[in-house]
Amino acid sequence: MFLCSWRFAFYLCAFLGGLVALHDKPWFYDLREVWAGFPKQTLLDSQYWYYMIEMSFYSSLLFSVAVDVKRKDFKEQLVHHWATLTLLSFSWCANYIRIGTLVVLVHDAADVLLESGKVFNYAGWTCTCNTIFILFTLVFMVTRLVIFPFWLIHCTWVYPLEQFQPFFGYYFFNGMLVVLLLLHGFWASLILRMVIKLMFGEMKGDERSDEEEEESQDEAQNHNHTHCESSANGLSNGH
Repeated sequence: MFLCSWRFAFYLCAFLGGLVALHDKPWFYDLREVWAGFPKQTLLDSQYWYYMIEMSFYSSLLFSVAVDVKRKDFKEQLVHHWATLTLLSFSWCANYIRIGTLVVLVHDAADVLLESGKVFNYAGWTCTCNTIFILFTLVFMVTRLVIFPFWLIHCTWVYPLEQFQPFFGYYFFNGMLVVLLLLHGFWASLILRMVIKLMFGEMKGDERSDEEEEESQDEAQNHNHTHCESSANGLSNGH
């Protein structure tokens, strides 16, 4: 409960802070402005702190996942955290900061709902939890599978070629973004499976957990999982 509340507070503050920092920037509305004047772009104080806070948080996730419950997507979580930290670090060094802030903002949007759903789950508000999970699914699909690939990756893949020849950083950065996109597709499949089971009342466990793990947890806790427990806990790090 405490960890979920902490992560919810962080994602909410980070998302709102990102909106405040970016809402008046031209590249927030016109993605071609991301590359205006590149690579000599001024680093704003808001961008600096946004990056430092996000990098610190994802570094903590990389360590905490090692002591968390091991699920089917444990390796995918590690890859995700490493890829995120690598992207943040590389974009900082290569001055890809404008697109970096947009990528982080898009990812934080769904995580706010995910962690809030877990909080309501622990509070026993089942209907509220299920409603938030459905809303989380919609936001996840739109931000991770529509905005991320068709707007942001398109921005990093196509627009730079209009101004300069591709170099190592171009290929490396886009390659890491594609890695994140593949992970989003993996988690999206798990989310859809849980939504289908939730709709038909067949939700019995975490889609990421092995059957043996679920059975041992049921015996130790001696209670049945509710729909909300499965949905809210089903994707603890579905970034």
